[in-house]
Amino acid sequence: MPVSPARQAAFTILLRVDREAAYADELLHSSLLDGLSPVDRNLATEIVMGVLRWRSVLDRTIAQFSFTPFHKLDLEVLTALRIGAYQKQFLSKIPSHAVVNETVELVKQAKKSSAAGLANAVMRKVKRGGGEASAGSLDDHFPAPSLAHPKWLVARWTENFGADKTRLICEYDQHIPTTAIRLAAEANAAALAGEGIQLEAGALMRSARIVAGGDISATELFRTGEVAIQDEASQLVAALVGEGKRILDCCAAPGGKTGALASRMPEAEIYAAELHPHRARLLRRLAPQTNVHVVTADALALPFAADFDRVLADVPCSGTGTLARNPEIKWRLTADDLRDLRSRQIAILRAAMQHVTPGGRLVYSTCSLEPEENEEVIAACLPGSGFKVVPVIDELLRLRQSDDLVWNSIDHLVSGDFLRTIPGIHPCDGFFAAILLLPQSVD
Repeated sequence: MPVSPARQAAFTILLRVDREAAYADELLHSSLLDGLSPVDRNLATEIVMGVLRWRSVLDRTIAQFSFTPFHKLDLEVLTALRIGAYQKQFLSKIPSHAVVNETVELVKQAKKSSAAGLANAVMRKVKRGGGEASAGSLDDHFPAPSLAHPKWLVARWTENFGADKTRLICEYDQHIPTTAIRLAAEANAAALAGEGIQLEAGALMRSARIVAGGDISATELFRTGEVAIQDEASQLVAALVGEGKRILDCCAAPGGKTGALASRMPEAEIYAAELHPHRARLLRRLAPQTNVHVVTADALALPFAADFDRVLADVPCSGTGTLARNPEIKWRLTADDLRDLRSRQIAILRAAMQHVTPGGRLVYSTCSLEPEENEEVIAACLPGSGFKVVPVIDELLRLRQSDDLVWNSIDHLVSGDFLRTIPGIHPCDGFFAAILLLPQSVD
């Protein structure tokens, strides 16, 4: 029997995520899903993201019932079993016989027919439902992997944030996050309503809306770039840049913050840098405003002088604040990666400092929860730089007074002098931001 298009697409995407370190979200919006019906697209997305969110739970189930040692399972066989186990444990509406049959067929189509009997036996033993219940708890201060997160990551969050906040982070990561959009103009909300999009008010930003119904990517405003999908914390980081006449976005792709800056300051001259040409082309699509100049260049060697009054260094990072959207990150990230990223981030921040004119400001940001990528980078770069930290509370109060920021509990957005949003505590991704000022004259 043929495998359904949704499961075949999910199988292909999950293999590429493992083999090529690809990102599931990008593949789910690629040509791999062309030709699928809306129902099949939704099922493929549900399976891919569900398998990635709950992978450790699924793997424990597979290991329990497999007569072949888990570490000896071929990737194709393991991927098919994960897809089948996810459907049986988490998707109650799919008949058991369909799950068993299609799992076996996936194995056969992958030219692993010798494992067909194993796939059949494992799938028949997996019980319906109970997936979340088998994930474990976050009690007794760990150290067991809980709620389908790696043990080492949970342990470090517990140390940095405490057990209660860590529980909320993990719970948030295991559910589909809301889709937030940024409006270039208030009138866009009415236009979207006319296309059948149901919107709710944003929780953090006045310019944000939450998509409660409809396909925002199918609208004309989305295609023309007048409406962008952008997490509210990301929108807030862009707002912290403030007002400027000449602005540099050092690591600009995919372009959400660049677009936000251009919409807020249509008279400003904005330069958006991206190292990779294909991402620079994506940046142009997501930041189509005429006052944006896209430059393909390395952030460590940008062809600019120290003549920008506002600089944004939204650096490449681990992305641990975005695991609800990018669950594959938690399975491929290591502690060594954090040290490597820290070195790169320090280099980028020091390079970005060279482009700030006296009296100008630099915003350093990540979507990471890890201190190595955040406070430790600021601490490494600040001495001898001439820059001073601007307490983020000052800028948050300014945004609140201008009604750009609608979140009332401003103190809860602050960690020391810095912005810190935490998934599960705040209704958004986890972001860090520091505002640095280069005084007119160095004391």
